[in-house]
Amino acid sequence: MYEPIRAKSVHSTVDGPNPDFPHRSREEELDIQLAGHLAALLAVTDELRATQATADLDTAAERLAEQVGRLRGGRAPARAPMSDRHERSATALHRRAHALAGRALVVAASRADTAAAILAAERMDAHTAALEPRELASR
Repeated sequence: MYEPIRAKSVHSTVDGPNPDFPHRSREEELDIQLAGHLAALLAVTDELRATQATADLDTAAERLAEQVGRLRGGRAPARAPMSDRHERSATALHRRAHALAGRALVVAASRADTAAAILAAERMDAHTAALEPRELASR
């Protein structure tokens, strides 16, 4: 009823992994993912700094940039100048930052990166605290 397969499969290699194709370990993939989440959080933090400059946001931006640099092998994250920021509401920025910090926390926890996990948790707490007075006032 069925004819046997006579051609070599294109979906698997008999010879093993192809040395010409770069493979990354799970840890390297998690590093890349965590660096991306922290870099996105840094971008939102910079936007918040443009709308409401505080010492807490300045410190957070420095710490985030340090962590992104560490995860990227010493390369500093790209940051847009303060004049290139889009005008968004502070509430929307805090919500976005809270979500990004949550994603970073999940990846940092699965990677067992204590420093990044603590930083992400602190940022979640800070953005939650920044949102609470606004959400209570809007009710």
